[in-house]
Amino acid sequence: MRTGILVCLVLSVLSVELNMEKHQEEVLSKLRESKWASFILEFAEVELGSGGAFTELVEAINQLIDQLEEELDDIHHVYSRRTDEHNRDVTRYEQEIQDADRDIFNGEDFIDNVLIPQKQRFQDALTQLKINIEENRRILDQETVNRKKQHEQFLSNIAEINEAIGAVDESLGLLSQITNPSLVQFKRVQSNLGRIQTSFQNHSSFAPIIKALLELATEQNFADQGSIQQLVKIFNELRVQFVDTLNQETADESAAESKFTERVAQLEKEFAEFQRAVLIKNSEIAANEQKLGETIVYVGQRKDDRATLQAQLQAENDNYAAETDLYNRTVAEYNKEIEISKQALGLLTQPSFEQYVKQKVGI
Repeated sequence: MRTGILVCLVLSVLSVELNMEKHQEEVLSKLRESKWASFILEFAEVELGSGGAFTELVEAINQLIDQLEEELDDIHHVYSRRTDEHNRDVTRYEQEIQDADRDIFNGEDFIDNVLIPQKQRFQDALTQLKINIEENRRILDQETVNRKKQHEQFLSNIAEINEAIGAVDESLGLLSQITNPSLVQFKRVQSNLGRIQTSFQNHSSFAPIIKALLELATEQNFADQGSIQQLVKIFNELRVQFVDTLNQETADESAAESKFTERVAQLEKEFAEFQRAVLIKNSEIAANEQKLGETIVYVGQRKDDRATLQAQLQAENDNYAAETDLYNRTVAEYNKEIEISKQALGLLTQPSFEQYVKQKVGI
């Protein structure tokens, strides 16, 4: 029975050893897939095979693992700082792009809703001022022509009245000299009356008197002293009316000239005001055009700034993406090497590994 138990124990031990060897072979096979782990194992075999200090190798691997972990921490730290820098740069670029967008919007809004409508208003006002100036000059020219015609009519009226007064005076002179009226004197008086009638046939105020004179100035009445005296009286009344008319014409001419002078002064004042308004409006248009040009240039510059910022933002994102990819691959590689190193170290520190190597190298 004891023998049976002993056999069972031996078989159990052999089974455990066989399982351990099988597991060890699997681990070794997996580790040899890594150049770094393969190097460690080969180096360990060499050390053991040549009687080297195996513990020093284990210590060196421990230090190497620590170094790899420190380097990985440095990589994490550098990437963390790079991430913070990236976030700051992205925030700054995005804020500057927003500022550029706002400046562009405000500039274009200022152009479309302020400067262009203002320019149109200025141009419309300038056009109206030019129309006003043309109308002012037209009115001045028209009133000057009218005044000239009025003055020419005045001169003509004065000449007619003076001629009529001369005819009346001549008739009165003839009548005052009559003692024995002659046919020649009668004809001359009638001729003067005909001249007066022709000059004033359209003057209704003179027509009754001239008609009465013509009725009295017949050859029969002309021979009568009473009729002659009545003619003298009527001629004197007519002369008074002619003189009054002459004075009225002169007064009207003076009033018309004063009114015309005032009107010319008013038109000239308006013309000067229009001219000043034109200068002001031209100045406003020039200032508007300058501001419009400056704003267009400014908007163009801000669009260029925005394009540059967008390109810089894209480049920053692309660079960060590339750096992130490199970081992830590097971290993965470090983690892989650390894990492999730890697995190799774990294998090296097992007593069965040292026995395995010794058996392999025939020690």
